[in-house]
Amino acid sequence: MSKPEITFDDFIKVDIRIGTIVEVNDFPKAKKPAYQLIIDFGDLGIKKSSAQITQLYAKEDLLNKQILAIVNFKEKQIANFISECLVLGVENDKKEIVLLQASKPAVKNGEQVS
Repeated sequence: MSKPEITFDDFIKVDIRIGTIVEVNDFPKAKKPAYQLIIDFGDLGIKKSSAQITQLYAKEDLLNKQILAIVNFKEKQIANFISECLVLGVENDKKEIVLLQASKPAVKNGEQVS
C-alpha cells in the first residue's frame, strides 16, 4: 500500500546518514526481541538505537557493519533505553527485518544520503 504523496521539501527534512555499528547489546526489557546498537556517525557523533533485527542478525555479525539510519527523529524511550536514531530496514515475506546498507564499503561515517 502506498503512502500519501509528499513534496521534495518534505523529503529533504529527513536526515539519512551512514554509520558503523560499534557495539551491540541484548535488550531483554524490549517488548519484542531487539538489540541495543551503538552507531558511529563520524562528525555527527555516536548515537544509540533499538533495532528489532534479532531474527536475521547475530550480534557478532553486526559489529563494524555500515548501516543507514534516520538521525533527526526526536529521541524515543523504549523501556529503559533512549533511542536516538532509526535504523532503516525492509521487512521480507517472513516478517524479518533486512538492514539497508551501502553496497560498497569505505563510505565515510556520517555521509548523508542524497
